[in-house]
Amino acid sequence: MCTCTSSRAAIPCVEKRRHGFRTFETAARTRFTVTSHSISADPLEILKAGNKRFVAGQPQSGPYGPNVAQFASDPLPFATVLACSDARVPVEVIFDQTPGNVFVLRVAGNVSTSFNLASIEFGIEAFKTRLILVLGHSHCGAIRAALGSARDGKTYRGHIPEIVDAVAPSVEAARDVPGDWAENAIAHNVARTMHDIVSGSEMVANAVEAGDVRVAGGIYNVATGWVEFT
Repeated sequence: MCTCTSSRAAIPCVEKRRHGFRTFETAARTRFTVTSHSISADPLEILKAGNKRFVAGQPQSGPYGPNVAQFASDPLPFATVLACSDARVPVEVIFDQTPGNVFVLRVAGNVSTSFNLASIEFGIEAFKTRLILVLGHSHCGAIRAALGSARDGKTYRGHIPEIVDAVAPSVEAARDVPGDWAENAIAHNVARTMHDIVSGSEMVANAVEAGDVRVAGGIYNVATGWVEFT
């Protein structure tokens, strides 16, 4: 699967730059960590570290409900995540991020649309986000629906065929690939969306070419909690 990356040298991991965090303390001494997009840390490494904490059951980002006012100022997201709308994929939770850290877009099948592209461009323009992550997941309902259509001729009512049509090219591309058809289609769909984001937006393409933005992919395993990055 393809990955569009910055040409700049690797940036130090967030764990080595603790002074780059703003921290908040409650009366109960609960620690909240908010990461600014301006710190010298690799956004992808921040998400990887957060996912590792999530799986280990060692989150650093909450509970923050009683302290939500601390996050009411202008957000400083360091990454944009285009994820599926599946209820099992709570983006901020699986990456252990507080409100304001991640600019999240969600649509069934995590596909690129004109509205999503506009939102991604807004993230770059308004927040200077340095990472665009396309996040698929195992047992994706959109992919399953398209598989049902391609394999069994199943039909759907209302606007659901629009979702099926959006992911159908990935299902067809994975038809004869060795291994599990659904899993291969999910991986192809992530790669296809990554390509569509760059090819569909001059702003994104220019930012990638300039080394200001990286486009990456990931697949969340709903059974284990791990994200496999690509």
